[in-house]
Amino acid sequence: MTDTRRMFGGLLGGAVAGVALARFAPAVADRVVAVVEPLGTLWLNALQMTVLPLIVSLLVVGVAQAADIAATGRIARRALAWILGLSTGAAILAAVLAPLLLAAVPRSAGLAAALDGAAAPQPGAAAITPAPVAGVTSLVPKNVFAAAAGGAVAPVVLFTLCFAIALTTLEPARRTPVVTLAQTVAEAMTRIVGWVLRAGPVGVCALILPVTVRAGGGVLGALGAYVVMLVAVYLAITALLYALVRVGRGEELARFATAALPAQLVAASTQSSLASLPAMMVSAQRLGYPAGVCGLVLPLAVSLFRITSPAQYVAVASFIAWANGVELAAGTLSLAILMSVVISLGSVGLPGQASFMGTVLPVVQSAGLPLEPLGLLLAVDLVPDVFATVGNVTGDLALASRIAGAER
Repeated sequence: MTDTRRMFGGLLGGAVAGVALARFAPAVADRVVAVVEPLGTLWLNALQMTVLPLIVSLLVVGVAQAADIAATGRIARRALAWILGLSTGAAILAAVLAPLLLAAVPRSAGLAAALDGAAAPQPGAAAITPAPVAGVTSLVPKNVFAAAAGGAVAPVVLFTLCFAIALTTLEPARRTPVVTLAQTVAEAMTRIVGWVLRAGPVGVCALILPVTVRAGGGVLGALGAYVVMLVAVYLAITALLYALVRVGRGEELARFATAALPAQLVAASTQSSLASLPAMMVSAQRLGYPAGVCGLVLPLAVSLFRITSPAQYVAVASFIAWANGVELAAGTLSLAILMSVVISLGSVGLPGQASFMGTVLPVVQSAGLPLEPLGLLLAVDLVPDVFATVGNVTGDLALASRIAGAER
């Protein structure tokens, strides 16, 4: 079984045990929660401890890759521009669509406390308020190490971007060792995340059991709403990609859909864009795209472009904000969109589970939202990930379509 399936099993097992304890043995349930809850906290903390070095290293590598690609020629620069534009559009769509979908779902008053793994809120307790964007001065740190220690992710991301862009202006002989070091750090952090994820079934079980003891099975309905919302966002992105192809090249929609279907089926079965690359190459050949465009754009897209990732980061932040009964300000959403696009560039090579924690967490944290629900959301990512991969493969082929049309 994959890590995701094992964690999903841990989620179901913990939920059933929590509901059963709360209903049939409430006195025993309190003692079990006292033992189990610290295990869930330890597991979530172990995932969080890798995030800062992981995100810094990914940004350095991602900017370096983008700069190298932009220097290789006109086709690569055009593809990079489309990647940035489509990623931004997907994040904006999620920022608009996710709150609209969640607004139609009834929200329990105790949902936030349950998802955050806390006891029922006490009378007079302060509500969760997302961190506002207090102008440009709040984004520029006086001391980047102090900002990192204080959990201010946005200033750290801004500093890292400036550092990474400055690196691209240096001679290759001086730049390469730093980029190599960043790549090594990213791989080491990914290895640590992999070790932590091996304990995922236990960690997720320890997270969900106290939640269901306190809130009952209603929290599973909220997680179901999250899955439906995320799948709807992915399907909307995929549908708009079809429209983009048709409008962009005058290409028959049915012809593109028929040629893309084999690659999409491979994507759905493997949940891997890289494994779908050979099928994408065949689809592009059937559509008559120039071999030079296919040979450059599709591998480039697989290595740098995952259109559903920025949408996922924003949708997760929107769900946690909805669960806490708060509305994200326009400035906070704008910052989340910008961070989502930038972070997605460097995260394409990561495994799905490592990508989720290492990239979603900074976006959620920058919005001032609680991080505790992320462990549970990771466990239910099994179904949405299928639709995400299909959307990513469709986005790669749509990108090839646009570039091929421009080259004709």
